[in-house]
Amino acid sequence: MKDAFRRHPTAIVGFIVLLLMVLMAIMAPYLGTTDPLSVVPTRRLKPPSEQFWFGTDMLGRDIYSRVIYGSRPSLIVGISVALLATGFGLAIGLVTGYLRWLDAIMMRVMDGLMSIPSVLLAIALISLTKASLENVVIAITITEIPRVVRLVRSLVLTLREQPYVEAAIASGTRLPAILIRHILPNTIAPLLVQATYICASAMITEAILSFIGAGTPPNIPSWGNIMAEARSLIQVAPTILLFPGIFLSATVLSVNLLGDGMRDALDPRLARRM
Repeated sequence: MKDAFRRHPTAIVGFIVLLLMVLMAIMAPYLGTTDPLSVVPTRRLKPPSEQFWFGTDMLGRDIYSRVIYGSRPSLIVGISVALLATGFGLAIGLVTGYLRWLDAIMMRVMDGLMSIPSVLLAIALISLTKASLENVVIAITITEIPRVVRLVRSLVLTLREQPYVEAAIASGTRLPAILIRHILPNTIAPLLVQATYICASAMITEAILSFIGAGTPPNIPSWGNIMAEARSLIQVAPTILLFPGIFLSATVLSVNLLGDGMRDALDPRLARRM
């Protein structure tokens, strides 16, 4: 796997950029120059300068500090959704793929969820509650679970026909032991790759929801609501929209590059071909 990563330097670049973004989110109180919620009308719409690196917005808030703190909701949502969707999807996919009578029922439910655009489904779920970071995570997780379930199910349908699984069944091994010992280890590599794509997709969805006012509440700076507040000022102060967009794009791109590198490193067929 190490050699595969060396053959894909873009994956290393993605890992480094993502690590820097995570460190930036952790160190936000020390990297930010001012309180991201501090309103000072006398310094509204200041251009980038030595004092305000990214300028200020229409309320006089420091854009640099808001962008730094805005990394926290995006990364929290992305990582949380990736972990929750992968965990729940793995559990449902293992059981659904192995038990034929349950497969027909669960797959129709998953098909129904996948037939609705993820952003629209997330908006509908959030509209039933209130805008908060926790509800955004729950809503996006529900939209991503069907994709994990279908991936795990397809793997289980293949793995359950393997000779070592049939041997375990013939020897009287119980179902939980078969799933955990013989099938689960062979699903880890594809799931790790899928989790990176879910993380990137969740960050984009969170930004979309915040941009339209259905995601992170305004009292929590996020890249999405920073860009939403700047859309009416794009001709006056385009930097307000530019900087959070650059950070969001760099983070999503780094996660996708890392996922591509993991796919190439963990897929033995690609490794042999290379």
